[in-house]
Amino acid sequence: MIGVLRNRTYRTLFGAQVVALLGTGLLTVALGLLAFDLAGAAAGSVLGTALTIKMVAYVGVAPLVAALVDRLPKKAVLIGADAIRLVIALMLPFVSEVWQIYALVFVLQSASATFTPAFQSLIPNVLPDPKDYTRALALSRLAYDLEALLSPVIAAALLTVIGYNDLFVGTAAGFAGSALLVLISAIPPQPAEESTSTFWQRLPMGAKVFVATPSLRFVLFANVVVASGTALVLVNSVVYAKSVFGLGDSALAVTLGAYGVGSLLVALNIPWLVDRFGVTSVLVAGLGTVVVGLAVAVGVTVAAVARGAGWWMLLLTWIVLGAGISLINTPSSRLLADASTPGNRNLVYTAQFAFSHACFLITYPLAGWVGAVSLPGAVGVLLAVAVVAAIGGLAIRRRAIRHRRYWEPETIHVR
Repeated sequence: MIGVLRNRTYRTLFGAQVVALLGTGLLTVALGLLAFDLAGAAAGSVLGTALTIKMVAYVGVAPLVAALVDRLPKKAVLIGADAIRLVIALMLPFVSEVWQIYALVFVLQSASATFTPAFQSLIPNVLPDPKDYTRALALSRLAYDLEALLSPVIAAALLTVIGYNDLFVGTAAGFAGSALLVLISAIPPQPAEESTSTFWQRLPMGAKVFVATPSLRFVLFANVVVASGTALVLVNSVVYAKSVFGLGDSALAVTLGAYGVGSLLVALNIPWLVDRFGVTSVLVAGLGTVVVGLAVAVGVTVAAVARGAGWWMLLLTWIVLGAGISLINTPSSRLLADASTPGNRNLVYTAQFAFSHACFLITYPLAGWVGAVSLPGAVGVLLAVAVVAAIGGLAIRRRAIRHRRYWEPETIHVR
């Protein structure tokens, strides 16, 4: 996995990703403390609204911006997005009203919705060999998981010597470092494609590729499975730790950490798994693992609500869910790369970015609202959603094999 870092361009871009992730991790902690300062006990409501705004930006803004900037040099797009995020991070310490948080979060996340798909779509051009690309995906997943585990620890250490507003400066520094590394990287030039396409022609292009390509329709269903498992963990872990089991604050960190451990274990082993079994088999295994994890979670939840015991079983279940979700998320970009051309790749990756986050607009409310009435009911609903989505994805796969069109992309060009 580490071998791909010998590629200087990828090494520089990966460094940009890491420092940006650290900045984002500090932002998450600082934003929570800022919300508490402004709203007190209503801070949870403020953060919930901010997260909803984030998803709206990801789903609604990303395709629009991608169509606007698709013909611009990718280096300029990435640096511009980082510059916007840097400015917003430096403005956040001066916020005095809750609505200002919402406005700034919308702009910042819109910039992130521009940066992330553009960045991801570059990597297949930098590492054209499929095996190298798989290793890069695993390394990227490892960076995300480690950031989720380490950023709160780093933030906690910094808060012993600085105020939380200073964390926003650290966030800005992360985005500045990302922009600098992108600037000095030798990004491959975009293919010279003669195109007279308009904004309105480019806007639906990513979605059209998804509709026309069996493997990407499979990815759409896999997104729903991922969102079902993720929503249970992210929304209800605090309910399990604090309410169901009556444990302390540190139990929440341990619970989320178990999920991270499962994801990390898979990320470390994805390259050889894909080399040995193939991308599709790994994805199918991921679908089955998440469904099994949710099914076990139903039993664990019923027993826990009845007896208030079973925390260790919950931790093991969260490890399984983390592993299953990583089995899907990490190699799925291989299918995106295979089904796109250098000319439309950014639009395809942006479509996946929007589609995958749109699923959370469904599963987050299911996990939260149904869970407020009945936690076992919420797990059961999420299990049902995941099962239906997994069956739909497997049906597409089976049909594609039967018609000898298995994962053969019908390439759509914009002219």
